[in-house]
Amino acid sequence: MQRYKCTISYDGTLFSGYQIQPNARTVQSVMEAALMKIHKGQAVKVTASGRTDAGVHAKGQVIHFDSPLIIPDNKWRMALQSQLPEDISVIKVEKIHRSFHARFDAKGKEYRYFIKRTALKDPFSRNYQYHYSYELDKDSIQEAAHHLMGTHDFTSFCSAKTEVEDRIRTIKEIEIVEDEDTLMFRFVGNGFLYNMVRILVGTLLEVGRGLRKPEEMLEILHAKDRNQAGKTAPPHGLYLWKVHYESD
Repeated sequence: MQRYKCTISYDGTLFSGYQIQPNARTVQSVMEAALMKIHKGQAVKVTASGRTDAGVHAKGQVIHFDSPLIIPDNKWRMALQSQLPEDISVIKVEKIHRSFHARFDAKGKEYRYFIKRTALKDPFSRNYQYHYSYELDKDSIQEAAHHLMGTHDFTSFCSAKTEVEDRIRTIKEIEIVEDEDTLMFRFVGNGFLYNMVRILVGTLLEVGRGLRKPEEMLEILHAKDRNQAGKTAPPHGLYLWKVHYESD
């Protein structure tokens, strides 16, 4: 059996998230169905770097799977793509050591969140950017973001449904970029908790509107209470942009 590392991108609009679930269209179920066709009905399990929620997109999700088939890497990409719907694209397939694990070997991730800043809603971006027309103080957002950098317990910034007990994470970069009518939040860290990026964005937007002060971020972190942070930004503005590995 050969292990393959596969990088995919997908439009999350019509998916009920990444993880397989009964009677739902998910990225995992569609990927495994494609692999089953290639393997003549034999089930092939795929493992991802992490799950994404319904409506969340990915530019660089990484999965791995094992196969007895001997196919050149470039032919693997074409074979998989021919069995997949238009809202999933296979970027790269490569042979990898059998010990590689898409989730456990990940050293970090980059997420990006896109916000549409027009006065009127744009029907063409409604599934890909969060429309938010309120006036925002970018300097206050940047100051608040600075308080969130580094290693902290992010219990206040994750969903109450979070199952993991260790909620200490390190955010290495928070970049806020404005380009014409789009505002983009870029987060790079060693890992992110369930809904963490969306809650961070929702809270930073409240700072930008003057509903919170930038220095409140420290109080929220110390509280370790989800109720102290802001609203969860909607899923459709979020993109899993890149997964980092030691070999990168």
